[in-house]
Amino acid sequence: MSQAFRALLKKVGSGQHTSAVLTRAEAAEAARLMLAQEATPAQIGAFMIAHRIKRPHPDELAGFLDAYAEVGPTLSPVTADYPALVFGLPYDGRSRTAPAQPLVALMLSALGCPVVLHGGDRMPTKYGLPLIDIWQALGLDWSGLSLAAVQAILQQTHLGYLHLADHFPAAQGLVPYREQIGKRPPQATLELMWCPYAGDCQVVVGYVHPPTEGLAKGTLTAIGVPHYLTVKGLEGSSDLPRARAAIIGVYTPTGEERIVLHARDLGLGETSEAPLESEAAYLDALQATLKGQTTPLTPVALWNGGFYLWRSGLAVSLEQGIETARSLLSSDHLTSQIAALQSAINHYRYK
Repeated sequence: MSQAFRALLKKVGSGQHTSAVLTRAEAAEAARLMLAQEATPAQIGAFMIAHRIKRPHPDELAGFLDAYAEVGPTLSPVTADYPALVFGLPYDGRSRTAPAQPLVALMLSALGCPVVLHGGDRMPTKYGLPLIDIWQALGLDWSGLSLAAVQAILQQTHLGYLHLADHFPAAQGLVPYREQIGKRPPQATLELMWCPYAGDCQVVVGYVHPPTEGLAKGTLTAIGVPHYLTVKGLEGSSDLPRARAAIIGVYTPTGEERIVLHARDLGLGETSEAPLESEAAYLDALQATLKGQTTPLTPVALWNGGFYLWRSGLAVSLEQGIETARSLLSSDHLTSQIAALQSAINHYRYK
């Protein structure tokens, strides 16, 4: 048993009236002890559920991110004309709505804006469709690559994906606790804010519940992230809804801005979101959309692609972003980007 961790556990797990917020340094120490498995399984599980019940504080999440920066992987800056976009998506995937993110990532990277993604395999408690499975269905297997290989692929193609099992095994070691405690621990919130990229970038934080946005604001401000977006997205992702208002927070060193967008204003609205009826049907529609066919994913791709092309600086307005996305879908740009990624992944896998 770790006596040091026991003291930290006691501080967060003492009940409604006597529990206390960890300092940033204490939270960093707690994260290091969990990542190193120096805390016992009983201690780790108890900490996760106690911390969930207490609710994390921005200073605590900042401390956790300090430990992630110390122990975990970081991609070095790449040469590009635009700041990178680092997307924070729920690691336990999607189960109800069709993901747009792979299409967005391909659009941005095909036009020279670096995109950094991170995630894991099927993950409790939701076990939804994760990004890595979508990429594999497109012929892009990000598993089994070294960190140096991902760095080279990012430099060459402007798209990189960090796979938890390969690049952060210490964090992967904490995944089974999610199933055992039956709830998402605060680490699941942390993953939405983690920025494993050392260059100029915008961090994109998806969320469901408004308190998560406040946590993101406090945490990212505390660790000194100058540019980030918060998106009240589908299933906590960065995907903008079309059946309701899209609510986005834009944070820069000079202030913050609230953007509320309606897809219907640009002819892309719907009364319900594109459903994830089955993974096979979604993957078939994704392939068809990439080939320029009109599918239920087409307006999803236009809405989300247009927005992120605009916010990345690749388009001067949302309207222009949507038209650029339309042009990309009707050409071979995205399939060419997939071919370039396949070539790079195959090349660097065995380097």
